[in-house]
Amino acid sequence: MALDRRKTDIAPVVLSQDDMLRILEERNTAAREELAARTDAAPEVLFFLATEGSIRARRAIARNAAAPAHANRLLADDSDDDVRADLARKIGRLLPDLPQDASEKMRALTIETLERLAQDQLPRVRAIVAEEIKALDCVPKKIVDMLARDIEEEVAAPILEYSPLLSDADLIEIITSAQAHFALTAIAQRKPLGANVSAAIAEALDVPAVAALLINSSAQIREQTLEKIIEHGSRITEWHLPLVLRNDLSQRAIRRIAGFVSAALLDKLAKRDGLDQETRSVLAKRVRARIDEPVEDVRDPGEQAQSDVALLHKEGRLDDAAVERAAESGKREFVIAALALLARAPREIARRIVQSGSAKPAIALVWRAGLSMRVAFKVQSLVMRLKGGELLPARDGVDFPLSEDEMRWHLAYFGLEG
Repeated sequence: MALDRRKTDIAPVVLSQDDMLRILEERNTAAREELAARTDAAPEVLFFLATEGSIRARRAIARNAAAPAHANRLLADDSDDDVRADLARKIGRLLPDLPQDASEKMRALTIETLERLAQDQLPRVRAIVAEEIKALDCVPKKIVDMLARDIEEEVAAPILEYSPLLSDADLIEIITSAQAHFALTAIAQRKPLGANVSAAIAEALDVPAVAALLINSSAQIREQTLEKIIEHGSRITEWHLPLVLRNDLSQRAIRRIAGFVSAALLDKLAKRDGLDQETRSVLAKRVRARIDEPVEDVRDPGEQAQSDVALLHKEGRLDDAAVERAAESGKREFVIAALALLARAPREIARRIVQSGSAKPAIALVWRAGLSMRVAFKVQSLVMRLKGGELLPARDGVDFPLSEDEMRWHLAYFGLEG
């Protein structure tokens, strides 16, 4: 029995229990799939379709907010990735809306389903769970702890940045034992961020993480923590602008920063409100010294690298060997520019991938660029400086260790489609 929609365009036809059973008995696939999507379908009917239905029917049940808890739990182990992904999108939204009178069994099954999806073998499914529950305070802490320590950036980062269930002690433990750079950067972006956590991030001296910490206006940073950052800041240009833009700099900190930043950033410092006379005098002296310096024809390293890469590409010499040599020579900007050009990607996306500290998207970018897994390993070890368990080696010595679908998914996470 197909569902007859001619009676109304406003609401679906009301089905009796006999109608539903007839649809199941007739084995009409299209009608079964429609039935699976109905919020008024009997729980036992939806459970039957979760067990016996087509993939389309199972996906419909996975999306159906009225599906019974035991059907959801069944689908958490479904063999189809899309079924589990659809269920992951739904299940996180169900928790806050569980009725107060929901049975203990229903709550337990819902939490068990969420936990199973949080352990899914597919990073995409775990990432969906993380995104859906990242800001919830009604999730079991053990699930949050598990996701926060996931090796995949797209899984752990949302939890590390947003979860209200992670205490400062949790965050500091994760920072001190972090296997991947992305974990520190995600934590550095939390709002608000306590002074003890800020100190732990600064102690790690991770360049992207400390830059993110400085940019985070809600981060509490003690004077001694800031002094440590400034002490190393003269050698790390990525920290210069974030340092200058901090609103809570002491007069002493401003004077120290003035000793190593560019003329343009000195100008920004000089325009700050509340400068005392000593600091104004120091800044004026630094500005005059910069004006008196001989002008050199120095281009931004990124722009220079882009020009070099474009020339090699025009000459047909931008290949595996060229990128390998650059990686071995520590020419990070050249490698980023080369991957961006060959992979037809914006340079900033290529930079984000390289700075992520995650091997899989970097491997995917090298693959998209048409280069070898040998190059991908050099990028991981020499440019990204990954170590030990962070590194993802070639399969069978030469092949990419990820499927093409996996690599496309990792690229899509960073906004690279097609």
